[in-house]
Amino acid sequence: MLLALVLLPFGLVIGSFLNVVIHRVPRKESVAWPASHCPGCGAALRKLDNIPLLSYVVLRGRCRECGAGISPRYPLVELATAVLFAAAAYLLGPSVELATALILVCALVALAVTDLEHQLLPNVIVVPALLAGLVLSAVANPAGWWTYPVVAAGMGGFLLALALVYPGGMGMGDVKMGAMLGAFLGGYAALAVFLAALAGAVVSGVLMATGRAGRRTRILFGFFMALGGLATLFAGPGLWGGYLRLLGGG
Repeated sequence: MLLALVLLPFGLVIGSFLNVVIHRVPRKESVAWPASHCPGCGAALRKLDNIPLLSYVVLRGRCRECGAGISPRYPLVELATAVLFAAAAYLLGPSVELATALILVCALVALAVTDLEHQLLPNVIVVPALLAGLVLSAVANPAGWWTYPVVAAGMGGFLLALALVYPGGMGMGDVKMGAMLGAFLGGYAALAVFLAALAGAVVSGVLMATGRAGRRTRILFGFFMALGGLATLFAGPGLWGGYLRLLGGG
């Protein structure tokens, strides 16, 4: 419990950095320079205006210099990252598994929001995360280290086949993200992709039924894979067990 409380403010800080990644990486800008600034007027943020979550509340969601509105995405990403960090610490405790989970959370939060805002799953996020997942998963489970590259290749190959069959519905970013999930989650990556497909189908059906989308409207599968990955990270065994019980009638 203490570790979870410690990771809450740490998660806010990391969430603030993820906002920088989400804003700058799709624009091919450096995440290190220049310092944080208002996207509207370009004014550098004062230190007191750059405190995660708190500054947004104090400034009432507006730039101090020009008064331009600040996207609510900033506090939402910070808060979501903090809560997910604390939840992972509570469930896993101090362990290699916790380090693995925190890196996966960072990757999935960044990819989910980047896909929503820019319809992109950048290689500079996916590829390093995939490699980190392979290394950390092997450290956490030395006896079964080989399962993670096998599953990563299998998930990537499966999604690549779908992308080739239905080229308009899935991109190579989705393929690489599926492999990344395999590197972190092993066999449970299949559950994450299944949940993503289910959620995507439900949301797509609702949007089409309400006239907000058509048959050719692109579904942001990367966003749904991120949600599926998070659900699997925190509740994978329970969800899988419930599904098996449902199939068995028990």
